Amino acid sequence: MQKIVTHLWFDDQAQEAVDLYVSIFEDAKILSTQHLDAPGEGNEGSVLAIDFQLAGQHFHAINGGPYFQFTPAISLYINCETQEEVDEIWDKLVAEGEPVECG
Repeated sequence: MQKIVTHLWFDDQAQEAVDLYVSIFEDAKILSTQHLDAPGEGNEGSVLAIDFQLAGQHFHAINGGPYFQFTPAISLYINCETQEEVDEIWDKLVAEGEPVECG
């Protein structure tokens, strides 16, 4: 078990984000999904949290609400063998978003 796990906070886009990350990396997988169990609040059954792996690295995504906004303050540093691999991953990550400076 990994001692330290990166935690990503979303308003309500955790499933969408995890699906994207898992689709990009061949050795990625969703480990578990937790759903809300709050009858009467209108959101019963919606995703609360998702545990997933990218290249053996464990991550935790949570739909925590609008209190904290997801920002580029956390980055994924990905070791690549070739420029083509860098370009392929970059293109997939920014396909439906807006690119920011790549370091």
